[in-house]
This record gives sequence, C-alpha cells and structure tokens, in this order.
Amino acid sequence: MERTPPDRSRVLASYQDGVRAVRSAAARVADWRAATPCAEWQAIDLAGHLRCVAENHLEYLQDAPDSRLAKLFARETASAVLIRQQARQNAAELAVLPAESGAERITAFTVSAGAYADLVADQWDRTHLIYRGTKYTVGDHAGAACVEWHLHAWDLARAAGGDYRPADPELLVSAWHWGVPHLPLGPVAAGDAWGAVLRSSGRSPDWSGPVGGAAAGVRNVRASQAAPARVRRM
Repeated sequence: MERTPPDRSRVLASYQDGVRAVRSAAARVADWRAATPCAEWQAIDLAGHLRCVAENHLEYLQDAPDSRLAKLFARETASAVLIRQQARQNAAELAVLPAESGAERITAFTVSAGAYADLVADQWDRTHLIYRGTKYTVGDHAGAACVEWHLHAWDLARAAGGDYRPADPELLVSAWHWGVPHLPLGPVAAGDAWGAVLRSSGRSPDWSGPVGGAAAGVRNVRASQAAPARVRRM
C-alpha cells in the first residue's frame, strides 16, 4: 500500500518537543502519588511507564526489522489482542522496576529517549515492522513515539494541576496513522486535532482529577480495561 512518507524534520522536531514537555511537566509534579488521567496510575507509575517505553523503543530500533514488537505485529492478530498483549507486557515491565523516585525514572526516560533520537534519523527508511501486508518504517514508528510523549506530558501536567498542549497537534494526527496502525483515530474536527488525539487514546480532555477522590494505583496506559464506551489505548 502506497502512503505519503512522514515529514522527517517535522516528526523529529515534535519528538524532541515531546521529550522536553515530559521533563517540564515532571518538574512541576510536587507529589508523585498524585492521580493521573491514566485511570489507576499514580504519577510515579506513569514515570516508570515512560522509562520502560523509551527503553523499548530503543530496543525495537536496534533490533529492527526482527524486534519482538515486529514479530508480534507479523501475526496479524486482531487489534484487541495486540492491545491486551502490549498491556500485559507493560504491566510486567512496570512491576519489576527498581524502587526509584519519579525524578530518577524521568532521568532514565530522558537518557533512552535521547539515545533513540541520536539513532533514528540515520535509519529513517529502514523497515521497522510489517503489519497486514504494509511496511512501516523506523520513521513511521518515530511518529508513534511522538504521540506517546505528548500524551504523557499532558497526563503529568494534569496530575500536577496544570495543562499542556503540543505546538503541532496536526502532526500528531498524521503520526498516529503512521505509527499506530492497529488503532483507529476518531473524527478530527477543524481546529480540534489535539482533542481528537486525547479522545482516541481513551482520555477525557476535561479530566481534572479522580472521580470521588479515588486513589490511583498501577495501570497500563495502553490497556483496553476501561468503560465499554471508551478504550484507553496509549
């Protein structure tokens, strides 16, 4: 299937913006036990998830096109199955992280995310994985990382009582299609690209805290464990 290739400079700029946004939002978290828009996750758990995902992205890049992620997608299983398998992986990785502060986890995230950025430009057109007969490149997957970093920057900003909006939300809409091919992106109204990304990931743009003050625990951001009307995907 022929597709318009991603704009390399725009994606790389968004990637770096996303990493900076995560660090900036994390610096404003006063209580790492704070609830986040990721349902049962506290800010400390979200920091751990960011560390794990950045390390995974670096691993997938180094192992492409034979990474464990590529092998998973090569099975061409249903989207719901892929979501569950990734959810189990993310939960398992989070469970075995060493006892660290939120700041230490964000530092580890920054190191892995930076190493990925150092490598990705020179491998842009390399095959990352093949899903349902379509080749997705390393550049395509860099778009998925952009989406992930900006979403979690918003999560951390909301956990700290603030807000966040990426500078180039329209790029994230395109990046979703390139980098997250197994998940549908909902309708995008004019001027509401960021809202569409938030809603499609299972988030409520109006989130301001847990309902009823319920405590947050450990939860996978990608899991499909949610109310039937809404599935959290990233």
